[in-house]
Amino acid sequence: MLQPRKTKICLVGDMLSGGGAEKAHAALSRYFAAQGIEVHNVIVQDIVTYSYAGELLNLGKEKDNANGFYNKFRRLRILWKYVRKHRFDYIIDFRMRRKLLQDWLIAKFVFTVPSVYTVRSSNIDWYMPVQSWLTRAIYGKSYGVIAITGKMKEYIENRHGLKNVAAIYNPIDTDYINRRLSEGKQPEKFSYIIAAGRMSDDNVKQFDKLIKAYAASVLPANNVKLMLLGQGVLKAQLEELAKSLGLKDKIVFEGFQQNPYVYMCEALFFVLSSRFEGMPNVVLESLACGTPVVAFNCFTGPSEIIDDGENGLLIEDQDFDKLTEGINRMYLDKNLYNVCKLNAAKSIEKFSMENVGKSWMEYLKIN
Repeated sequence: MLQPRKTKICLVGDMLSGGGAEKAHAALSRYFAAQGIEVHNVIVQDIVTYSYAGELLNLGKEKDNANGFYNKFRRLRILWKYVRKHRFDYIIDFRMRRKLLQDWLIAKFVFTVPSVYTVRSSNIDWYMPVQSWLTRAIYGKSYGVIAITGKMKEYIENRHGLKNVAAIYNPIDTDYINRRLSEGKQPEKFSYIIAAGRMSDDNVKQFDKLIKAYAASVLPANNVKLMLLGQGVLKAQLEELAKSLGLKDKIVFEGFQQNPYVYMCEALFFVLSSRFEGMPNVVLESLACGTPVVAFNCFTGPSEIIDDGENGLLIEDQDFDKLTEGINRMYLDKNLYNVCKLNAAKSIEKFSMENVGKSWMEYLKIN
């Protein structure tokens, strides 16, 4: 008797390392594989640190030093042949899409099966053209566009007039986090708060301003340190800032960590100081580790995760004086802190891999 054909899904991303989109890609690959789906992963850059499931086409290995027109065309042809060969039921694209001609060619001539385009930041210009007519021309007839928050979905619909937008949250794989917690080496025992993210030149995470907000708080005087996880071109400047403020011994730079959870679970609380977000995975991860969060109510994400006073504090967006006040309050108000810590892990049930995975299965109409 013939066995029914497996559903085949191809997940396309920039890399399998680094940020929230890449973590969501990796987590979804593991979930789909566990459901008996044949999973393929395609990445553009040769960087892999996250655990994933399925086959991998690493186009980054095909890139030469010049990265000229011929090399780009060659990699595009490899991807085209790969899609034709495997006849996927769905393609899910996690990439940033800022190269208009290239992304139009991919959407029209390479992704010739039902394709889903994710938008993972409130800065939607990273994912679709500024011109609404172009956005509708490229993505309007696709299987769909997935926003990772309800507010982001509304924003895309209102700005570009797309009719095929849905919202599915980023998943948080608590089983995976718990396994990594059991495997990881515990950090040094000292009292600290924590923040994490890329120290890139766009300065979205605003670690420089966070350092100043921390410096103005009661924490340094109480020997509570600030730990920063992450790597990037701004790291040296941030280290110099800490030194200039006399906080060299109070601010700990741990760099990029493949297992950040062992640091999150030992922190007093997590601080999010971003200019904008999509659905900040680091906030979900901290809560999953039982660690409360103090976060700017930036666009988008935090207000759909943080229940103010229950699992963390929502701070008036971009008011760093209020952020300092929030840091002080979370540290000094022990009753508030204990309530938030007690509720942290259980507050993210709707973001669980099981619930988010089911949403994807329903969206793709996979039984």
